[in-house]
Amino acid sequence: MYRFLLTPRWWGINVFMLLAIPFCVFMGSWQLSRFEDRVQEHQEAGEQATAAETAPARPLAELLPVDKKTSGNQATATGRYGTQLLVPDRELGDDTGFYVLTMLRTDDGRALPVVRGWLPGEADAAKAPAAPTGEVTVTGALQASETPGSNGVRAQGGLPSGQTGAISAASLVNLVPYDVYDAWITLDRADTGMTAVPAKAPSGTGLDLKAFQNLGYTGEWFVFAGFVLFMWFRLVRREVEFARDAELGLTEAPSTGPAENGTAATTATATPDDKAGNTGTSSDTGTASYADADADADGTKVSPSPTA
Repeated sequence: MYRFLLTPRWWGINVFMLLAIPFCVFMGSWQLSRFEDRVQEHQEAGEQATAAETAPARPLAELLPVDKKTSGNQATATGRYGTQLLVPDRELGDDTGFYVLTMLRTDDGRALPVVRGWLPGEADAAKAPAAPTGEVTVTGALQASETPGSNGVRAQGGLPSGQTGAISAASLVNLVPYDVYDAWITLDRADTGMTAVPAKAPSGTGLDLKAFQNLGYTGEWFVFAGFVLFMWFRLVRREVEFARDAELGLTEAPSTGPAENGTAATTATATPDDKAGNTGTSSDTGTASYADADADADGTKVSPSPTA
């Protein structure tokens, strides 16, 4: 009954199924592991942020370069404030406003971007308080450079002079006349009249859209595996049903086509001898009919003379 599974056509179907199902299961498991890693990273980032709030501040040089382990840690730096910029369209809670970003010139000649606070409304330099003068020491949460288009940072251009869309060395190096650290800090205590900006979780550690995309892909791959298996059983069942119908004679026999037409033509075509016999029979019948007609006219029945 199932010997058809060994035919060349079914060999191809079987090999495809045996390769497709493990591949789908592997891809689904990999996507699930990526989702679980993101959940774990999110939990670790939350625990790290809680620990960083109570940990003592460390010198900036000890925490560079910024990575997932050092992001959010309290850092301290000493220098003099320089150029001040505004970062528009930044949300804090349910309100939209702007960051006040001031460059801190350190002893090594580079500048550290410092977010001194947040103000509501449209970005306006007149609203931003002036930075303190003289040498200052700042303490705040260390953050990695922002990437436009990710982690809530809008990619926008054409901003007025004195504004920047992202806090990153790549963006700021074109706006200030000195080298910039590839990091920034947000003060734990904002300057007078402003609200402190809370530290953000490191990029790729939160339960963002990408994390739930991994979970969705997990379901898709397992559905694909089930679909391949379902279609294989469906095709096998259909083949078995055809085989049973053939054994019971339920399937329609194939038409012989020209052979049947030839038989019909032979039956319908008369041979020359048949034509002659038919003609003779018709003549005899005609003669008898005329004799009967004469007999009826005379009142005497005349028998037809035999044909020679």
